[in-house]
Amino acid sequence: MTPVISIQNLSKTYTRSWRRKSVPALNDVSLTVGEGEVFGFIGPNGAGKSTTIKILTGAMRQSAGEARLFGIPVGEAASRAGLGYVPENPSLPDYLTPLEILQMALRLHGRRIPDGRAHCMAWLEKLQLAQVAHKSVRSFSKGMAQRVALAHALVAKPRLLILDEPLSGLDPIGRRDVVDLLAEYKRQGGTIFLTSHVLHDVERLADHFGLIHKGELLTLSSPNEIAGGQQVFTVRSIGDAAIEGAVSEASGRWTSEVSGQDLWQLLEKIRSSGHQLIEVKPTLSLESAFFRYLNSEK
Repeated sequence: MTPVISIQNLSKTYTRSWRRKSVPALNDVSLTVGEGEVFGFIGPNGAGKSTTIKILTGAMRQSAGEARLFGIPVGEAASRAGLGYVPENPSLPDYLTPLEILQMALRLHGRRIPDGRAHCMAWLEKLQLAQVAHKSVRSFSKGMAQRVALAHALVAKPRLLILDEPLSGLDPIGRRDVVDLLAEYKRQGGTIFLTSHVLHDVERLADHFGLIHKGELLTLSSPNEIAGGQQVFTVRSIGDAAIEGAVSEASGRWTSEVSGQDLWQLLEKIRSSGHQLIEVKPTLSLESAFFRYLNSEK
């Protein structure tokens, strides 16, 4: 099966003409994303994430290597048929309304839908924008404009979504709604390539991760693989009786760290000791794995 995204030995170098100095932004990056997968591309600012996306969307040419969408080189316009894209800072025509922007997206993608207006309004409803469907976007907050951009990308039923910081400017409720919407898109067979600084939300969505730093792709893996296969849970409870291996905190609270294979045994001890369970969560988050891996590269 042809990958939805195929990147082979991709490099990009910027030239500062006034100094005649070359600045590498990407160096020999290779990765693939299959149909129905969600790929999280993570790394610090300036790591090369946005440069990669600009090459994939045809906004920039690579210096070396090859990138393809649906098996078609990204330099060809046909590669972008079926692509939905949301940049980090969307630039929407601010004299238009959200409904007009979505109707324009259908025309640009050549989508013929029996009741296009109702289809667009349904997407605005999903993103909590129906009440402002007829207002010009020039008066919108950053979060509202971001949701319009997401609706614009989704309304044409794309096969692939490329999202550069799609949660930027959204409040916690907005982030939750967008993550749920993207999870639904994934369940329906859509493919997503996204970057985000909100690593917890990336972790909820992505099947695989690529960690890029200073233009170098350091690893392609899951968060658990990044940290060497360790899986540790933090367990908190409250009660009077001491539990072996648990650390006492204020007000009768106890905290334990335990491996996945010993988790159920600890939970049984907590139950039999008459404790009230407060929290069970993985200690190994994508964020902690991210920093562990970067520190190991120093």
